[in-house]
Amino acid sequence: MFSFCFPVWAVVEVNMEEKVEVMRGTTAQITCMYTSDEGIGGTTVEWLVVTRSGEEKAIYFQDSFHTKTEPNTPYTDRISVKRTGAEEVVLTINNVQLEDEREFICRIKSLTDGFGAGSTNLRVFERPNFPTIEGRTEIGTCQVKNGYPKPNITWYRNKTPLRRVMNEVEVSSSTTTESTGLFSVLSKLSLNVKKEDKDADFYCEATYLLPGFSGMSETERINITVLYPSTEIHVWVESPKGKIKEGDTVVLRCSGNGNSPASFSFKHIDVRTYIEANVKVLEKVSRQNSGVYQCTSTDLDTYEDLLNTTTVFVNYLDPAVVTPRESVSMVMGQEVEATCNALSSLQTQTVWLKDGEEVSKGHILNLKAQSLDTAGTYVCVVTVPDIEGMETSSSLRVFVKSPPVLKEDDVTEVETEEETVVLSCHARGYPVPTINWDTQDGQKPLNPNYRILSDDSSQSTLSLKVDSNATVFCKASNNQGDDKATFNIKVKTSEFLLLSSKNLNDARTALYLIRLPPAAAVRSESNGVIIAVIIICILLLAILGSVLYFLYKKGKICSRSGKQDLTKEKSSKDNIVVEMKSDNTEESILLGTNGEKQPPRD
Repeated sequence: MFSFCFPVWAVVEVNMEEKVEVMRGTTAQITCMYTSDEGIGGTTVEWLVVTRSGEEKAIYFQDSFHTKTEPNTPYTDRISVKRTGAEEVVLTINNVQLEDEREFICRIKSLTDGFGAGSTNLRVFERPNFPTIEGRTEIGTCQVKNGYPKPNITWYRNKTPLRRVMNEVEVSSSTTTESTGLFSVLSKLSLNVKKEDKDADFYCEATYLLPGFSGMSETERINITVLYPSTEIHVWVESPKGKIKEGDTVVLRCSGNGNSPASFSFKHIDVRTYIEANVKVLEKVSRQNSGVYQCTSTDLDTYEDLLNTTTVFVNYLDPAVVTPRESVSMVMGQEVEATCNALSSLQTQTVWLKDGEEVSKGHILNLKAQSLDTAGTYVCVVTVPDIEGMETSSSLRVFVKSPPVLKEDDVTEVETEEETVVLSCHARGYPVPTINWDTQDGQKPLNPNYRILSDDSSQSTLSLKVDSNATVFCKASNNQGDDKATFNIKVKTSEFLLLSSKNLNDARTALYLIRLPPAAAVRSESNGVIIAVIIICILLLAILGSVLYFLYKKGKICSRSGKQDLTKEKSSKDNIVVEMKSDNTEESILLGTNGEKQPPRD
């Protein structure tokens, strides 16, 4: 904004800005623009400053011949003047300070005594420090330092400005001028605090002027401590959530709606036990812990008491009881009813299990002894559906009286090539059967291995040495009867047909069947097949030898004089060779056509 000042005779006109705003410590430039009928050669320029007392004091002079900065002024070393145009002069002030906030005058004179003048107000600013806030029990203090011009402070509660209200809100401010000329402002807030103020956010805002705009900064939010007594208290079961069962850990908590100092105490009304705390922990509770619990709160300022109660109920499930107790014995065809009961504070469910599988639902189990499979252990499981993990169980052992029953066949054929055979008998029945062994001749000592497998089953094994066919009896018995199994043991043998002759001329050929003892017998069916094939081959070879010998004797093959129709020379190929081999000799006999022994190599 420009203004026209001091026109004189309409010869010189001066235009200047109304104000120039700068920050403290920076450089200020004040421009003086003028027009003159005489041009720039016939004018002088003079800069003046208005002091605090209102006196105009020259600080700079310039004419057509020289320039002069007035000595011994606050601006002697900090100003300079420069023409930036034909009719424009700029005054520059370095390191502007607060005391430079004054009115500066530019005066232009012509040679004909005409002159014009204008002025600009220099405004100096300083950004204040960031405001700080201190919170106290009932007073808040906000301070902002080193600002220029003086900053303003406004208090807020939850973003709402606070204004002075009689007997409720009191705001007092004080301003301090620092040695630097800057301003510091201190503001205090006093409140007639209420309960609602305990969660309120309080802060203050500092506003200040800067060149061309307004600045603002805020403090952090604070909460003030508001003490108020409780008007009521609450007591509750903090854990576990939901229904309580025996064995749980129960936590009771008591709290008031005030925040002034108070003491708390718990007591179980039924047993009158006290605890000085606002939390009571009951570990591994039982049904005896059920009842009413009272919490009392005493205000330490007024000594007034507040109390409240809560009820704790501990659910229970007694051990399951099965009738008949422990075990029951039945005879075939008999029916028995078993019951399972467990006292509980809640609704229960009952199932019966045998070998892990469900066989019945409900607390009654009906049994009929139809077979030995009816015997066994029946487990009764009682659960509370409303509470996970609340469960109890008991069991009933059922025995079915019956004579022994052997798993083995009545008659069992046993073939063996071994010297020792192992026999086994497995019997079921109740009472548990005993097992005895016997042989047909009753003369061989027997040492069986007997063991009881369960309440209604047993087993016995017998190792028996055999060298001939035998019959062995297995007998299981108890007071209900007995059962018997027979083992017919047959010893398997291997036979070889061997051809033997001392002299073919004697025309005596013998076939021997040699029975091998069990220890030397072949030990598998596959070996038996091979042996049978070998025997057949030997028989065929023996028959072939007999035929050839018969033809030889009849002269169908060659004459007795030694003439041969088929060959001219005696050859080893004409010899009929029969190998006679026995397990008792290591010598092989080779018979030629003349009945002579031949070397084994021929």
